[in-house]
Amino acid sequence: MIMKNIGNDHANPQNSAPLYEALARYRADRIVPFDVPGHKQGRGAPELAEFLGSQCLSVDVNSMKPLDNLSHPTSVIKEAESLAASAFGADSAFFMVGGTTSAVQAMIMSVCRSGDSIIIPRNVHKSAINAMILCGVNPVYVDPGIHPDLGISLGMAACDVSSAIRNNPGAKAVFVNNPTYYGICPDLTRIADMAHSAGMAVLADEAHGTHFYFGDGLPISAMAAGADMSSISMHKTGGSLTQSSLLVMKRDKVDPGYVRTIINLTQTTSASYLLMSSLDIARRALSTRGLEMFGKVCEMAEYARSEVNGIGGYYAFSGEIINGGNIADFDVTKLSVNTLGVGLAGIEVYDILRDDYGIQIEFGDMGNLLAIISVGDTRYNLERLVSSLYEIKRLRGRDGLGLMDHEYIPPVVKISPQEAFYSPRRVVPLSSSVGEISSEFVMCYPPGIPILAPGELVTREALDYILYALERGCLVMGPQDMTLQNLNVVK
Repeated sequence: MIMKNIGNDHANPQNSAPLYEALARYRADRIVPFDVPGHKQGRGAPELAEFLGSQCLSVDVNSMKPLDNLSHPTSVIKEAESLAASAFGADSAFFMVGGTTSAVQAMIMSVCRSGDSIIIPRNVHKSAINAMILCGVNPVYVDPGIHPDLGISLGMAACDVSSAIRNNPGAKAVFVNNPTYYGICPDLTRIADMAHSAGMAVLADEAHGTHFYFGDGLPISAMAAGADMSSISMHKTGGSLTQSSLLVMKRDKVDPGYVRTIINLTQTTSASYLLMSSLDIARRALSTRGLEMFGKVCEMAEYARSEVNGIGGYYAFSGEIINGGNIADFDVTKLSVNTLGVGLAGIEVYDILRDDYGIQIEFGDMGNLLAIISVGDTRYNLERLVSSLYEIKRLRGRDGLGLMDHEYIPPVVKISPQEAFYSPRRVVPLSSSVGEISSEFVMCYPPGIPILAPGELVTREALDYILYALERGCLVMGPQDMTLQNLNVVK
């Protein structure tokens, strides 16, 4: 059972941070370095030391006996990972220094082999499809649904997952977003039960769900719901440094030693101690103060949501959209705001906030924007955001803007992602690519969900959506041609 708040009992192991403490000892011992990195505790890079701080560079070190080795941990990293596993209600945890991208890929590569199938929602992050390219796995896509008014992708409904399991009994795993970028959660407990009954593993992408493990009144976490493995972006809402993440797992389906072997196929052998120590420190903070921290986050998010809705025109949605199907729960810490009622696309408001008001939002799409509310936010900053949105409506607002008339665009998978990616290719103009098989990605970023993935037919609906996104100013990326004039297709 996950202990969401263990208090300040110094006898509790969660109050320690073994890797951080080992680095503090290393600094205090004033070790003379004749190893890498070459900046030698910052002395060889004065500009860098001035910018980042000499304290930071003094612990930017390489693996050594007192500091353990991430590829084969036996001491302080092993202890830190064990504490992380306990904090997240898992049997094993792995520090990941390649972001949650590397954790997602390690999960899929641990349970699937070349030629296997995996049941997966279409609104997955590109890292999941990249994993399929790397190991030759075939996707069985489930329609996550689109909200008719908000235009956002939702979660897989349990009944749709049941159909996919029944129609694909040989699939090795079910992959689930918990939550989506917008805060939408599936019925993960029911999905896990169905998948396990069919002998399939359950893999969860919890890039945006770190706080589920430590806050009250939030959606259920993957480990509590019975998932076998989960990838967790500690840096997004957990307080660690960017690019640091966790892979947590139960032992029932996969041997953790094998998972470590899979991770080591692609993860660096020069793991950053800055990233790893930040995971250790953040885990300690979450374990000892998480309940209080996320209670305040929820309070701030609900305050901001109420204030935004009070402006008129904007719609900061919340738990009222739960429908028991493809919206089984909602993460109230996500300040997701539909902007169409003020006559502006979400990406337009995103740009105005950044360029004219000095406010950086997480992302904007055609109809919505997302502000991430975390422990680092203040009531003052939220009031500044609300007042800016009010002024944008007053100065820039127009008659209501219609959402692009489209439903879920079902991918037409012609060949596997791996086959398409490595096939001979030719270049065609994007505008005349309908009917071709794409050999590369096209996606709006963020959130990094593909509109087209390798192996999929370029349909008129997909092309129209891409052109519409470009017209609205969304950052569309993926193709080798960064001007987006051309697309690589299978020859």
